[in-house]
Amino acid sequence: MLVQIIIKSFIILLTLSFFSFSNANEIFLSLKKNKVNVRYGPSLESPIKFIYKKINLPIKQIDKKENFRRIIDLKNNSGWIHISQLKKINAVIPLKNKILFEKPSNFSKPLANIEKGRLLEILKCDGTWCKIRSKSYKGWIKTDSIWGTIN
Repeated sequence: MLVQIIIKSFIILLTLSFFSFSNANEIFLSLKKNKVNVRYGPSLESPIKFIYKKINLPIKQIDKKENFRRIIDLKNNSGWIHISQLKKINAVIPLKNKILFEKPSNFSKPLANIEKGRLLEILKCDGTWCKIRSKSYKGWIKTDSIWGTIN
């Protein structure tokens, strides 16, 4: 009986540590160009699956093989992209509507409503707030509920 409890405890501990480790190692990247081919496999000879036409779009790396990265986007589209078409993340997409503030505080002057799904360029971050730019707006948003992590 005691052995079964110890084994179950060990399995639970192992499972929890695996999930916390995998979340800590999420790698987000951004598209470097306005036109990026996504392929079925990790090779330039592999057929093109679809084409992204949005510079700075944040994507998540889920695998890698030599000079290719297997990625997944916000809408669960996946495929392989050559590393030359990717860069360190510099943008995020809010998963819910957000308020853009003048300063990194809820008590600061609100500047605009940011709709979910809008591409936001990151200028700098300090923990729970990021200074972003979106077309003619520049200000601070909270970093909760966003697609893309601040590496």
